[in-house]
Amino acid sequence: MGDSFHEQLIEDSDFLKADRRLDTELVDKLILQLNRIYPQILSDKEATKFRNLDVPTSVRVGELLTCLQGKGEEACREFYRALHLHVEEVYYSLPTRLRLRDYLDPLKYPGVINQKYVLNDRGPLFFLGCFSVAVGMALLYYYSEAKLTGGSRALGMAALGLKRKAQEVLIWYAEESLMK
Repeated sequence: MGDSFHEQLIEDSDFLKADRRLDTELVDKLILQLNRIYPQILSDKEATKFRNLDVPTSVRVGELLTCLQGKGEEACREFYRALHLHVEEVYYSLPTRLRLRDYLDPLKYPGVINQKYVLNDRGPLFFLGCFSVAVGMALLYYYSEAKLTGGSRALGMAALGLKRKAQEVLIWYAEESLMK
């Protein structure tokens, strides 16, 4: 869905030329928006040409779109911005907007939703194993606080299979509780 605005405008051009909702008044609003706010995109001379009422609206829209496509990505982006601002119902019915909306519709593309919930592929036994280790360590910690010396020794033994930092912490804790 990473089409550039220029590519989208090429795709939407036929639709925009044929759409009757783009009447003379709305086309004038679009031209004035582009001319007044972005004179580098649409000069006064070009705006006057595209506002000529002797030319049918669909022809003026076609010429405007061709002109904007020739000016590049920024001009196309600003046209879409003006269209969204002044003629929202046309903007949301553009073929490129409909395609984007359909792409994001979970009923049409259910695979998009299913991918979201895949956290890992290890399964429930892995989770239960990790949970059991955590519960075992919590129980050892709890009973070692109750001044049972076996708990602190078990913590020291548990450190044997761990990474270096975790091993140092558990051994330090076990030694400290033995010194008390």
